[in-house]
Amino acid sequence: MTALTAGRPWTRAALLLGLGLALFMILIGLGTWQIQRLHWKEDLLATIDKRTHSAPLPLADVERQFAAWHDVDYTPVTVTGTFLHQSERHFFSTWQGDSGFNVYTPLRLDDGRFVLVNRGFVPYDLKDPAKRRQGEVAGKVTVTGLARNPLPGKPSMMLPDNDVAKNIFYWKDRDVMAASAGLPTGAVLVPFFVDADKTPNPGGLPVGGVTIIDLPNNHLQYAVTWYGLAAALAAVLILRLRQPAKEA
Repeated sequence: MTALTAGRPWTRAALLLGLGLALFMILIGLGTWQIQRLHWKEDLLATIDKRTHSAPLPLADVERQFAAWHDVDYTPVTVTGTFLHQSERHFFSTWQGDSGFNVYTPLRLDDGRFVLVNRGFVPYDLKDPAKRRQGEVAGKVTVTGLARNPLPGKPSMMLPDNDVAKNIFYWKDRDVMAASAGLPTGAVLVPFFVDADKTPNPGGLPVGGVTIIDLPNNHLQYAVTWYGLAAALAAVLILRLRQPAKEA
């Protein structure tokens, strides 16, 4: 038997060890990343809980918060103005298992500016506001809800592009929503959305209070899975690498 032939088992063992260690490090890295995500999600949930249980603030206070931190997500706020129902925008959504739309309606404030208010959910076949006239409140109204940050861009390439011509939005592009709403030339928009609370609207539509607050937090389970796979791989490698020694 030549030296080359004799060395082949060790070459295979070295290759197996190298590939196994690379995969082991990847699994450990994925588990560690999930632990980091867990801490981030726990901080986020704590912030949401604190904010949603605080008293509603005047719009001016929330605007100052946004100017300072660019983050007002889930901050309770109260706004007063007049809805422009003819300019409502429709965001494709689901609610309690039904598909439909969240109705985003410009609210004209006393100072002449506008804020896009998510008034709530309507079923798919009631997208046409002519079918729910009773819910189009006239005159000055006061809305209490949660401020929501604008999105910096399309959240995922998996989402369809917004169909502005049909007034169907698959992601909340605030600027395009406002530009397509037919607001007056030079209209100034508050730099965040407001999700209305569950105060009933006349006729029951739109259904308010649709903000998703209970965000899933499965990162610990994912971390345990990745670490578990890493441990199993380590055990397999150890057993496999010890086999030639036992046979010898």
